[in-house]
Amino acid sequence: MEWTDDGIVLGMRRHGEANAILEVMTQGHGRHLGLVRGGGGSRMRPLLQPGNTVQVTWRARLDEHLGNYTVEPLRLHGASQLAASHVVYGVTHLAALCRLLPERDPHPDVHDWLAAMLERLDDPASAAAEMVHFELRMLAELGFGLDLESCAATGTADNLDYVSPRSGRAVSRLAAEPWLDRLFRLPAFLANQVTPSLDDIADGSALTGFFLARRVLEPRGLIFSDAREGFFTAALGRRTQRAVS
Repeated sequence: MEWTDDGIVLGMRRHGEANAILEVMTQGHGRHLGLVRGGGGSRMRPLLQPGNTVQVTWRARLDEHLGNYTVEPLRLHGASQLAASHVVYGVTHLAALCRLLPERDPHPDVHDWLAAMLERLDDPASAAAEMVHFELRMLAELGFGLDLESCAATGTADNLDYVSPRSGRAVSRLAAEPWLDRLFRLPAFLANQVTPSLDDIADGSALTGFFLARRVLEPRGLIFSDAREGFFTAALGRRTQRAVS
């Protein structure tokens, strides 16, 4: 069996003395692993760095086998970009989010979102806002999308300023008044093309982080790695976590 596809490197680990197992998020074949012969050596290491865009050809005798990759470069990130702490944390966190998807299950939209996200990592504040959007899309892709289109209490679409931590639905300003201390603030940039403040981005991060943890990670016995907090702290210059009962 054989196929060729574009992919984004999520990670790699050494396998034996000289080889490596490469994990990529491909356009048509989902998150896919394969053996790269010689991938553990210094010559191949720059090519296999997380965040790089590559073309991979996968070959195996049977579909269920690990298989072998041959790898060609398409878009390699420079050392100056990867030297920024928010970029390193961001790439690590993005890879962890992609690993929530089943292996070899095609998710072409996720590949495209990931490619776009990697191109926007240079500016810390913009990258942080895009990360919140990415997490919101991942919730939907995993089957746990939030309903931010109408108020959970009244059904109206006006003045949607809050989100219920129980239902994941938007709540209007008027309906939210008795429970403000129990609700997440819904920053406008998640619904409209407006430039968010750092406080808006922090509120968005608290929102998506809560639902990813509650609905996706906790049922699997997982927790966020330090990369998520490291990314938002480096990008925004502050901690972003907020407890909601």
